[in-house]
Amino acid sequence: MGVPSGGPGVEPDTTTQTITHRDVLGLPAGDAEPRDYRAAFAAARLPMALLGPGGEVLAANRALGVLLGTSPDRMAAAGAAALLGLAGDPHAGAAFHEVLSGRRSRLRCTRRVTRTDGSGVRAEITLARTGAEPLLLTVEDVGERDALREELRHLRMHDAVTRLPNRALFLERLAEAVERAGVRGTGRIGLCHLDLDGFKAVNDTLGHRVGDELLAAVAHRLQDCARPGGHLAARLGGDEFALLLRDSTGTGQATALAEAVLGALQEPFDVGGQRLAVSASIGVVEREAAGSTATQLMQAADTTLYWAKTDGKARWTLFDPERNEHRMTRQALARTLRQAVERGEFVLDYQPLVALDTGRLRGVEALVRWEHPQLGRLAPDRFIGLAEEDGSIVPLGRWVLAESCRQARAWQQAHPDRPLVVSVNVAVRQVWDSDLVADVAAILRETGLPPRLLQLELTESAVMGSAGRPLQALHALHEMGVRIAIDDFGTGYSNLAYMSRLPVSALKLDGSFVQGFRSAEHPNPADETIVEALVELAHRLGLTVTAECVESAEQAERLRRIGCDTGQGWLWSRPVAAAAISDLLSA
Repeated sequence: MGVPSGGPGVEPDTTTQTITHRDVLGLPAGDAEPRDYRAAFAAARLPMALLGPGGEVLAANRALGVLLGTSPDRMAAAGAAALLGLAGDPHAGAAFHEVLSGRRSRLRCTRRVTRTDGSGVRAEITLARTGAEPLLLTVEDVGERDALREELRHLRMHDAVTRLPNRALFLERLAEAVERAGVRGTGRIGLCHLDLDGFKAVNDTLGHRVGDELLAAVAHRLQDCARPGGHLAARLGGDEFALLLRDSTGTGQATALAEAVLGALQEPFDVGGQRLAVSASIGVVEREAAGSTATQLMQAADTTLYWAKTDGKARWTLFDPERNEHRMTRQALARTLRQAVERGEFVLDYQPLVALDTGRLRGVEALVRWEHPQLGRLAPDRFIGLAEEDGSIVPLGRWVLAESCRQARAWQQAHPDRPLVVSVNVAVRQVWDSDLVADVAAILRETGLPPRLLQLELTESAVMGSAGRPLQALHALHEMGVRIAIDDFGTGYSNLAYMSRLPVSALKLDGSFVQGFRSAEHPNPADETIVEALVELAHRLGLTVTAECVESAEQAERLRRIGCDTGQGWLWSRPVAAAAISDLLSA
């Protein structure tokens, strides 16, 4: 009965069939004389020997003698275990004796065998039982095979253009470094992930041959930067490279390496008869290896590289956990935004619009909030941009419009003597990706709200230069009786001459203008002059003016003197629920 192998490099016994002497030599069954197969044994190219029950060599062929550097006759009666160095290997030696004793039928292992001249050869040793016959030993030189395999692996794991390790080998070394860092060394690891700025233009204008020469030259400089610290440089693909800092000593070492790379790349490159200047963006990650994986580190490095690109290129950016958390939260919100609209997770608050001359409530602005199941109440700046990017602003905007009109109609019915205009923000994408005019008409019809009590707010940058469908929609809404207001006025084109040709009813001055009105002791004359001019021009064009972000009575009074019609801000109220607006109307 076979028993498991005793150690590494020794294959477990899986042979259950008895091997005869004739089977091993490939001879047909019959009455052939022993001398027939002994001739084949002697002439075989595979090094072989027949062993006795004690492991002594009964016979060896010429191929084995050549392999070990001795004659077959000199091996006769020698112990095979000592001859092959198995006696010094407790695992292989034990397995060898198990085959001799019959407790297992086969041994196979790979080890370095010493020749008689002291040189060595890497060989695969196989010992098999042949029933009652002597045991058959084969010793195959696998040095060339292993060398070829290593050469093929090198070609597979290195980039052909730069000769640097490729992505596969870099990830392998990174995983090894993470695992090792938890056992010894500093316990920290660093990554610099870099991308050449504008490399595509080199390929497109000068050709891929010049592009490859440039990549090879960049790789050479990266190696010069990495070599002093024993760091690993690799080409991940395209114009992306990476540097691995094993046993990092801290963030300073990683950022210093990134700074050195930027400095090395500043010197122009002479390639293909051209003198080229390139720069790189580098994402730097440095942290304790414990709790990290190679995949997580590469994701962090890739994210940080993206930050470096968006921050202006030709720079390094260090991984920021807080910034990354914000990014992850943003991605999570983007994935669930459309479903949140369907699940009804949004609510509306309303902020009063107050007449500056009388202090009476003239209207409200509807402001959407997301009651997120995990993150709580989210303000619009957390999700409106995402909604505009993925198109969910269309169903969300439609819901906001319908809910605002429904609530405004309820206020009108409860307080017919206090008409209240509800102002609703509209994104440009709502105009392009949906039939806004049809949606407004249907909602007004369903809720019964008079069109004059609905005001739609669009940003100045969205309205200026409007043509085609957006302009047609604005005119159609105006003809319907709906008011059009320009939100955040003064931050964009500020082209009042163009605006005179648009169906606009009101301007809402951006809060930055009101900031100069905060202190009566230290007024900003320029702000006041600008606001006064804008109000006068707007009134001459027949537009009303609302000042946003009013926080003090002094600001309100100065805006009133200038001629602003209405104000909006914390002086009167923060955004509140619909019930609070109902209380104000009742009061």
